[in-house]
Amino acid sequence: MTNSDQQEEFLLGVEESVTGRAWVRRPAEYRIIQAIAQQHDLPEIVARVVAGRGIDLDHASAFLTPTLREALPDPSRFKDMDKACARVAEALEQGQKIAVFGDYDVDGATSSALLKRFFAALSQELIIYIPDRIKEGYGPSAKALLELKSRGADLVITVDCGIVSFEPLQAAQDAGLDVIVMDHHQAEPRLPAAVAVVNPNRIDEAEGYGQLAAVGVTFIFAVGINRLLRQKNWYADQNIDPPDLMKLLDLVALGTICDVVPLVGVNRALVAQGLKVMANRGNAGIRALGDVAGVKEEPGTYHAGFLIGPRVNAGGRVGRAEVGALILSTDDEVEAMSLAHELHTYNAERQAIEHMVLEQAMAQVAAHIGPGGVVPPVIMAASPGWHTGVIGIVAGRLKEFYQRPTIVIGIDDDGVGKGSGRSIYGVDLGAAVTAARQAGLLSAGGGHAMAAGLTVAADRIDDLGSFMTERMTKAVGEALKGLSLKLDGILTASGVTVALVDQLGHIGPYGQGNAQPRFALPNVTVQYADVVGKDHVKCTLKGADGGVVKAMAFRSADQPLGQLILGARGRQIHVAGTLRRNSWNGRVTAEIFIDDAAAV
Repeated sequence: MTNSDQQEEFLLGVEESVTGRAWVRRPAEYRIIQAIAQQHDLPEIVARVVAGRGIDLDHASAFLTPTLREALPDPSRFKDMDKACARVAEALEQGQKIAVFGDYDVDGATSSALLKRFFAALSQELIIYIPDRIKEGYGPSAKALLELKSRGADLVITVDCGIVSFEPLQAAQDAGLDVIVMDHHQAEPRLPAAVAVVNPNRIDEAEGYGQLAAVGVTFIFAVGINRLLRQKNWYADQNIDPPDLMKLLDLVALGTICDVVPLVGVNRALVAQGLKVMANRGNAGIRALGDVAGVKEEPGTYHAGFLIGPRVNAGGRVGRAEVGALILSTDDEVEAMSLAHELHTYNAERQAIEHMVLEQAMAQVAAHIGPGGVVPPVIMAASPGWHTGVIGIVAGRLKEFYQRPTIVIGIDDDGVGKGSGRSIYGVDLGAAVTAARQAGLLSAGGGHAMAAGLTVAADRIDDLGSFMTERMTKAVGEALKGLSLKLDGILTASGVTVALVDQLGHIGPYGQGNAQPRFALPNVTVQYADVVGKDHVKCTLKGADGGVVKAMAFRSADQPLGQLILGARGRQIHVAGTLRRNSWNGRVTAEIFIDDAAAV
């Protein structure tokens, strides 16, 4: 195991890996590494990971043991939050009916379920409305809001949507329906007609919490309501106990992880504490989803983001949009397991559709670029018949492959395109989509820096592509200058141990903004390599020190990474990736998930 602080221009001399990236070590001062290791009793390689994330000695304790007591903001610091809490208290005091309108993704489902559980603890019924992705599209519509009013709703709370729903919310206000907006997507100077608009990304909001997912904003909303009800002695008057809000943190962790927001600051504390709550298996729906997905160990960000989350999402993508919120809010174990199996089936269907659309989109983009052609700054792909429930995932796959902001559009029979985009670090896609809508190119659109959605007429797609290219070329160029694989160090094959994996696990959670530690294994011989599943490459690597480690490169069989590994049987290569625990038949081992490699 290499612990030297020698700073190399290119780690192992890799200027261009098989995926086209330079390998560089995360910068960290050796004196800070030593100080963190000594004060917190950490191995030097683990302390290096901490220091490599810009954490100095003064902030190491908060990083290593994130707590909500220190990180959670006062709800009142957000504009309109006190108004929102007061309106809910008024509704409770007057016996008014409350509804929540949520988005159909995991962030929306967890936000909706959180409010459902919170109000259930207050002995209050809550109507949940999740729109159908295909029939209704994203966000509240006037029709849906007026339907909620016809069902007796006096107050509607939108979660993970609503910040640019100007016409629908105006229609609700005109009809006498009060609306509270709880959102986190990028806002405009103009705000929608509502009793309160709470969004850490409002233009006039103080900075510091723009990274919150909608479920994080919703949790803080619940904290604010709870505090106000205590002040009003509402709980004593109703003869009920105040709810334990900590029990809702498993939902907050799930939504935050799956919305791929930065796991820094308050998000880090919410996820760290939420994963502990999730491990207690108190939520019947999360428990059932984990069982169906085969989660047999204490859940982490991987299980939430890649096993549980996609199943919650599947209902909104290809099945019944409301199932995600339903399963996360039920306490009925039989119902939870039934819904989990339903979502599991939807997820398998989603995977099949996604594979088909991805193949077609990849072929379209490759034909556009041409053999040996220059990859454009923005990737666009569009076609009639593409299922809009999977275009966001396909956009993400294309973004990973080409390392460019990507928008994928499915066009319906009426010539209306529904698009979803994913961006690279340093390029604000949400702002670009908002600008395109303001320029009249889109009938709807919005999002945040890394992801966005839009609606565009088929005959304006080329114009949209030109607009996006002109607007984002400079930012993409700047982002690509820093395109490199940042590594936390070099390990020998024998250094890949369960003990190290466990020690690294203690300084999580990892995700966007706090990347999973990544290490290079130099000069390893590929003893065995083969394709498993549809397109994964499984291999066994032997180091110069005699150590042997099992490895996996996901979705790589037909990509340059997989081809290099498969073609290197019996030869040495450098590999880079993240470490994982693997439990099989009662035996626990450490393995590496390869995400890059280079010829020796």
